[in-house]
Amino acid sequence: MPDRLSALDASFLYVEDHATPMHVGGVAVFERPSSGFDYEQLLTLIGQRLAYLPRYRQRVLEVPGHLARPVWVDDVDFDLNYHVRRSALPEPGTDEQLFDLVARLMSRRLDPERPLWEAYFVEGLAGDKVALVTKTHQSVVDGVGTIELGQLILDTTPQEPDPIDDTWTPRRQPNRTQLVLDAISETVQRPGELVENVRSAANDAAATAEKVVEALGGVASAVRTVVRPAPAGPLNVRVSGGRMFAVVRTRLEDFRKIRAEQGGTVNDVVLACITGALREWLLSRGSALTSSTTVRALVPMAVRDAETAEYSTPGLVGNQVAAYLVDLPVGEPNPVLRLQHIGHAMADHLNSGRSVAARALLTVGGFAPATLHSLGARAAGTFSSRIFNLMITNSPGPQVPLYAGQARMVEMFPVMPLVRNQALAIGVTSYHGGVYFGLNGDRKAVSDVDVLAGMIEESLEELKGAHW
Repeated sequence: MPDRLSALDASFLYVEDHATPMHVGGVAVFERPSSGFDYEQLLTLIGQRLAYLPRYRQRVLEVPGHLARPVWVDDVDFDLNYHVRRSALPEPGTDEQLFDLVARLMSRRLDPERPLWEAYFVEGLAGDKVALVTKTHQSVVDGVGTIELGQLILDTTPQEPDPIDDTWTPRRQPNRTQLVLDAISETVQRPGELVENVRSAANDAAATAEKVVEALGGVASAVRTVVRPAPAGPLNVRVSGGRMFAVVRTRLEDFRKIRAEQGGTVNDVVLACITGALREWLLSRGSALTSSTTVRALVPMAVRDAETAEYSTPGLVGNQVAAYLVDLPVGEPNPVLRLQHIGHAMADHLNSGRSVAARALLTVGGFAPATLHSLGARAAGTFSSRIFNLMITNSPGPQVPLYAGQARMVEMFPVMPLVRNQALAIGVTSYHGGVYFGLNGDRKAVSDVDVLAGMIEESLEELKGAHW
């Protein structure tokens, strides 16, 4: 039988358009070792690891007449050099130049005729640093059979890349007749899917929603009926095809100190910092705020069966992803009260087990921040944009150095996708003592995303100096 896309994976392809490409990105910055780290070495490293990720050498093939969902097939013309590309900034490259490049790369859709991922090796950064920018389609990473590429090439110790010894031979692609016969065979067993597939492929929003409900066991439907629409505001406009990207660099120690003094969790403090920044940003735009004004965030989080220290290196098994709706109290002027409101809201979710997906959406094998961000984007993509204003993913990462080959990673920033009518997405990752924010904004609606990034730093300072 063909390796057919799941209803959820297919839905990401159906809803994608030029303004809302459905890929998750990442920016990792490395120190170039004395022995060097160049494009050819990265190419060798990725080539070595692809044997563990067969999906990265497969493309999507449509079924004639949309009689069934598309299938995954081996790309008989797979070209690693096409997917791993080389770029450079004028030396010494600045943060502004790098993140402008990231924004432009993220705004472009992946080629549907090839495997749905790309990686860019960016040279010329100041301080003899290099960056790796990755793009992976949401239909590719499910956290179980396929993880994010960035997870696979990073090691806890420096590694010397070996020559590629790959005997992979692509399987022959099925012809149109075989695709149709397979679809007819499945349709005989499940005749209702034929109408659903044709309607979904025609970009019928209702049919796409039905696909997602099926994939999530009906949970999404139940949520839509009980959750009131998200508050209106400047974050909810029809997005353009352009993007702006900005980052914030902070230290994990500061979040832990605030947690120790004010209570809650590190994640609560992260959300409180974002809430304070959104408050100032809205005021700077002339928004009228009252004490009850909120901004609703969809917050996908890792859920672990056993208690572990926050932001410690997660185990490799038992990790799950669940998405929570959190009303961020942007109308509250007191930073401590904002933190307490968020802490109570998150505690209620965790204690009751009520979340957007009432149970964990996916089990993650080999947990890593890059994969969790991809799964968080999948969770957000399954729900109506009417019920939340923005997505915030927060992934605890390892507190030990990681290496790509001999090169030590010094920073990592997630780049979360925008969905239709939502102009801002924020990803947060902790790594080796740092907490790194990546803000992806629509180029027209949130052109001042760098201002918002600066306000996150100010909000953190406000919390550090706050006393009850």
